Amino acid sequence: MKKFENVEVELEGNSYFDGAVTSRTVNFPDGSKKTLGFMLPGEYEFSTAAAELMEITSGELDVKLPGENVWIFVKGGESFSVPADSKFQVNVKTITDYCCSYL
Repeated sequence: MKKFENVEVELEGNSYFDGAVTSRTVNFPDGSKKTLGFMLPGEYEFSTAAAELMEITSGELDVKLPGENVWIFVKGGESFSVPADSKFQVNVKTITDYCCSYL
């Protein structure tokens, strides 16, 4: 099990798509941040400001990355990267936990 030490967690959560996607922001001593959250089954489109690494800790989804025409299957233990200033789509198959790192 992966864990983070010496971090600050923001108490106010982030909620998207009427609560179907939620997250909490974790701030690290070096100034970096991550969000930890979950997504309920459904289809969602996200926009990025910074480049992101999405680590799927459990669950299953299909992702369509910017500029691609095909969906890629991703499950717990796998990850995908998204460039800055772009949009990507997910089709969440089962309740999915994730950790998003901003690069």
